[in-house]
Amino acid sequence: MTDADEYTPSSGDRSYDVESYELDVTYRVRTNRLDARATINAVAATATSSIALDLIGLRATKVRADGDRRTAHKQGPRKLRVTLPRQMQPGERFSVDVTYGGSPAPRRTRWGALGFEELEDGALVASQPIGAGTWFPCNDRPDDRARYTITVATDAGYTAVSTGVPVSTERRGQMVAHTFTSKVPTATYLTALHFGRYETRSMAREATDTPANVTIVNPPALRSAVDSAFTPVPRMLSVFTEMFGAYPQDACTLVVTADELEIPLEAQGMAVFGSNHLDSVSERLVAHELAHQWFGNSVGVGHWRDIWLNEGFACYAEWLWSEASGGPSVRSKVRHYYGKLAGSAQDIVLADPGPELMFDDRVYKRGAVTLHALRLAVGDQAFFAMLRAWAGTHAEESVSTADFRRHVSATLGESANELLTPWLDQTALPALPR
Repeated sequence: MTDADEYTPSSGDRSYDVESYELDVTYRVRTNRLDARATINAVAATATSSIALDLIGLRATKVRADGDRRTAHKQGPRKLRVTLPRQMQPGERFSVDVTYGGSPAPRRTRWGALGFEELEDGALVASQPIGAGTWFPCNDRPDDRARYTITVATDAGYTAVSTGVPVSTERRGQMVAHTFTSKVPTATYLTALHFGRYETRSMAREATDTPANVTIVNPPALRSAVDSAFTPVPRMLSVFTEMFGAYPQDACTLVVTADELEIPLEAQGMAVFGSNHLDSVSERLVAHELAHQWFGNSVGVGHWRDIWLNEGFACYAEWLWSEASGGPSVRSKVRHYYGKLAGSAQDIVLADPGPELMFDDRVYKRGAVTLHALRLAVGDQAFFAMLRAWAGTHAEESVSTADFRRHVSATLGESANELLTPWLDQTALPALPR
């Protein structure tokens, strides 16, 4: 069986798991030309003689498996099928080296255009859920987390930013190459890449107990607006650290594009915002994306049907920040959105909404209200202890709704787990506990 997820059956391959990617990418902004080499270090999960890599819109010109120059391969519109030198048994390690290139572009999906996208004067990657293959050959499954070394070279005058911690910079002729490493296991859809006429700077740390060093990447002309919009970030991180546990990433990078973006996007240790997200109304979005570093990026879903574990938790974190910063209380937020949910169609099963509805706003809001219902039933002390234990115990893991329910049962008791059943498994909206 090669299908990775019932929501995204065209992506991923279960016959192997990737341990690390080594990517060396050259991108010319003006001509939208990408040339790259990828080394995929993997381990067989089943007995297999060939594997499939997701690669979309870019052409592989050279492929070697375990150094074999005669590696047979066949490329279709979405997959690069690679024949291994011999049949690999479960647990055996192997590597595949791919040289590839072309003009990257988004892929068209039921959720819109995903993946590599040109901006007015730069580019970005927005891959959730299946867009990573538009810029590197990969096993595009949410549960197949790997470590990364990414070197990115681009034209002088442009800055390249990627997932991980910057470790070196070198000149390559007229280009500048930056290398980033990430030791945090990362899903392919959370691996980011950005190009633009940016400045990169560290956010001033007003307090020594700020839990993470924050790097800001933005067009110089937007510096003042960016500084104003991100003023709450250190306090947000402190609030979330107190509620959820230690900041779980090796980086905290906030990118702002000169372009307007439809929505902000989280990546591992990173978030990107458009120039239209620098107003006070968008503060909740900053909180949402930062919360994803705990819920969605550290503790992440293994299957897309469990997306509420990412989005419901991040949405609830928005409400927690609202109250902590002196805005509307969590209680008022819950009452407002519970009313909206009650007046909406009752046709979503939160624990399995289906691919068409997985990003429906009702999944976000019902997920958040579900958490509050649990909090009302068990009390603040028990609820937040459970939440910190969830984030800590399952850090860097792929989880499911069943895992969460087992965690709730173990930390809060079986009655709390039973309370979740109508919220998660039934379409009708339950009453809130009193």
